[in-house]
Amino acid sequence: MPEQPLPADPDSGSGRPSLPVRVKDASGVSRRRLLGTAGATGMLLGAAGGVAGHAAAAPAKGTPLTSLGSDRSPFHGTHQSGITGELQSHGHLVAFDLAAGAGRREAIALMRRWSATAARLMAGEPADDGGIDVARDAGPSALTVTFGFGHSFFDRTGLRSQRPRALDPLPAFSSDRLDKARSNGDLWVQIGANDALVAFNAMRVLQRKTGSSARVRWQMSGFNRSPGATAHPVTARNLMGQIDGTRNPHPDEEDFEKSVFVPSDGNPAWMANGSYVVVRRIRMLLDDWEKLSHGEQEKVIGRRKADGAPLSGGTETTAMELEKTDADGNLVVPINAHARVSRPDYNQGATILRRLFSYHDGYDRRGAPDAGMLFVCWQADPVRGFIPVQRHLDRGDALSRYIRHEASGLYAVPGGSADGEYVGQRLLEG
Repeated sequence: MPEQPLPADPDSGSGRPSLPVRVKDASGVSRRRLLGTAGATGMLLGAAGGVAGHAAAAPAKGTPLTSLGSDRSPFHGTHQSGITGELQSHGHLVAFDLAAGAGRREAIALMRRWSATAARLMAGEPADDGGIDVARDAGPSALTVTFGFGHSFFDRTGLRSQRPRALDPLPAFSSDRLDKARSNGDLWVQIGANDALVAFNAMRVLQRKTGSSARVRWQMSGFNRSPGATAHPVTARNLMGQIDGTRNPHPDEEDFEKSVFVPSDGNPAWMANGSYVVVRRIRMLLDDWEKLSHGEQEKVIGRRKADGAPLSGGTETTAMELEKTDADGNLVVPINAHARVSRPDYNQGATILRRLFSYHDGYDRRGAPDAGMLFVCWQADPVRGFIPVQRHLDRGDALSRYIRHEASGLYAVPGGSADGEYVGQRLLEG
């Protein structure tokens, strides 16, 4: 689990806590008084409870509770949305397989429909689908929709000659316990939004838009902290309670574009300004992790749990002193600490942009939580990004005892489309 949930993707937030409201029912009786007399009249409590609940939930007319819903991400541009930018609080990852007999013609029609629909939804407009109206009352809520093509897509559409070498299947890793049914797929869609209903609505509309040309292969849902939940922007935390993403590359860094995006003159040409995404469902063995003491957990990661600072001292962004030792001569940051092993300078300079969602899918038969992260990382070439980092982690990462990779996928994500174009047009019609 390399160091991406994101420093460049902190939770933003400056929302002010709302003041307590003293709610009265229609007769002018205060809610506190009503609750105090609940024992006297059960019927009164039932009636008044409904009135009070309605009054507490309904805002004053014309007074918006927040501007969160009005946040908008552009659909058209040099790059697709959902790669850079802040982490959203709700997300869905979905893979599709083209239906039997469907090929390039059906793929073109599907990508046209999907692109047009995503553009409307991201602009806060209703989809041209009368059967769905889940997000009627909401704005776009920073909705992003991102499309990618898997290795098998090129076989299904007769475009093998256009398949990038960077899309070759990932090698096997010792921590893999992969479920094939929840891995790979012809097409991949990432949806993120700061409103759960907006995110679900987008997923449902796009799934309906597939018609008979494709079927869902797998789907996973995740979450992050809500914008405004912290007093000031901070780096995200994962379900192990660790700050996650401190060393993520920033868009203002000199080599950011080179590390994350295929150059405009790249090969193949249709991938210009695109990126390659590795998706991993990583289960955290939380029962085992939580048996460790606070100090033991920090040694596994190599950073303080409270603020993300390296164990060698300083703040979250302080450079790690890798050779610093304690009074007994032991390395302060253990040799197998996750933060040490995953560093770019320990992996031939390999850099990945990590964007993730946490997930919780209930409990297994033993009562252990099925929870962890939906790991999503972006790079210009996985051979120089994810693969060398994961190989190094596979050989000597202290964290590997407490995680398990259960699903995997690699997808080519084309560059953004211009107004009037659809995503993947240069591939499918080139």
